[in-house]
Parts: sequence; C-alpha cells; structure tokens
Amino acid sequence: MANKKYIAFLRGINVGGHHKVPMAELRNEMVKMNFDNVITILNSGNIVFTAKASEIEHMQRTISDNLSKAFGFNIPTIIRKSEMIQELIDNNPFKGIILAKDIRLSVSFLSKNIKTDLHMPWTSDDNSYSIIGKIDNNIFSVLDLSINHTPKAMEVLEKYFGKNITTRNWNTIKRIAKKL
Repeated sequence: MANKKYIAFLRGINVGGHHKVPMAELRNEMVKMNFDNVITILNSGNIVFTAKASEIEHMQRTISDNLSKAFGFNIPTIIRKSEMIQELIDNNPFKGIILAKDIRLSVSFLSKNIKTDLHMPWTSDDNSYSIIGKIDNNIFSVLDLSINHTPKAMEVLEKYFGKNITTRNWNTIKRIAKKL
C-alpha cells in the first residue's frame, strides 16, 4: 500500500504560554508512531507527514492519544489529506474578499461534518466576523479587527459546530501548501 501525504492540525498547543510542545519533540513523537517525512510548520501544531493510507479517524485518535500521553495534556488532532489542502488553495474560498491591514482570513477544520441551522454567509451584529461558507468539514471565516479587536469568533464556531474544531489563518494554510 502506497504512502499518502497528510496534514495533522493540533488544537490548543503553544497558545499564550500554555500547553507547550517543542516542535523537535513533536517530530520525534510522530516518528515513534511510524510516520515518515515529518515536517512541522510554525509553532501552532501543523504537521505534514506521510503514512500508509489509513482511516483518518483512526489516525486522529492514534496521534491524539499518543501525543496526549507524551506531553501530559489533551491534544485534539484533526487530519486532512494533502489533496484537500491543495484543492482549497486552488479554489481559494476567499477570492473576492478585499484584503486590508485589519482583515484576517481563516479556515476552521471540523473533526466530523456537522450539520447546522446556521445560514451562510453569516455576519455578527457588529459586522466584525463573518462565516462566508462551509465545504465538507471546512469553514471559511473573515475577521475585521478594525471594528472589534476581540470578536467572539471561536464562541460562534463552537456554538454552531461544537468544540471538535481547530482554526488556522489562511496564510498558514498557504504556507503548509508550499510543503506538500
């Protein structure tokens, strides 16, 4: 069975000085789990790796369980195939969004496809946060920090999609795609 390329997104590590996970140790733990060509990108828990084709939910549990034991706290993990990330880049869900200094584009990854009654595009009352769309287990959002420096984006996402979610800036996704 051929190796396939995957990206693991870890939730809640190295945020605000909490749940510290050094990238060298993270790479070592992934190698111990028999993953190959392990590359970490940034300090926020983005791992490109190759593995024998496998059920993603099983890999997510395996990585999460092993990393949680190794580092001593819960590390939720969401995995995407490299082809899916490349498809996001190729189709750019943010085309048409006018970029400015205070605009932040983000992709939120769900561990499972959650149905919601949220009608998209959805915008917060103060217009600082918009969920512009959802494709499969991926949600696309726009923050406007010129309106509100602390929009309640994660609260909104968790309300409609649950807590099994992790979010990355679009620039991070583009950076990951360069390593695929």
